[in-house]
Amino acid sequence: MACFYFDFADQNQQSPTTVLSSLLKQLVGGHEMIPAKIAHAFQDQKATGGRRLGLSQIVEMLQDIASLRPTFLCIDALDECVAEHRAKLLESLQQVLHKAPSTRIFLAGRSHIRGEVERHLGGRVAVVSITPTKDDIIRFLRAKLKEDTTPEAMDKSLEEDIIKNIPETVSEM
Repeated sequence: MACFYFDFADQNQQSPTTVLSSLLKQLVGGHEMIPAKIAHAFQDQKATGGRRLGLSQIVEMLQDIASLRPTFLCIDALDECVAEHRAKLLESLQQVLHKAPSTRIFLAGRSHIRGEVERHLGGRVAVVSITPTKDDIIRFLRAKLKEDTTPEAMDKSLEEDIIKNIPETVSEM
């Protein structure tokens, strides 16, 4: 199992190559022994002055390692991925699935990217929509308000406004 979280504040550094490299590193780390093909590729990379592996090489290694045993890849906040990076990432994941069909990929993101995911991953995708209820939002807000490091900055009236207005605004979206 390997996971990656897209951070909105670091979008430009999260290319398909860096994302898939991170997933590959996690998967390789889960094996007792590094598969020979992967070890050789990294040795060759070091011998050529430490140049980074290309996306196609990383995809091929992911295909190889994912085909050795059941593999789960989790990618969270996919909607925070830059659009052109997201398209290339989804194409690469499709290639992994093609060569390692027992691989399972869990993608989480806002609903506006659903069509893009379905286009790239075809019939290999099952979509589950999760929408928070008003009570979920209120529980979340109360928990966050309890963590407030400056509680004296808020009076009871402001807290009540937050608890009343935010859930109403979110439920209208």
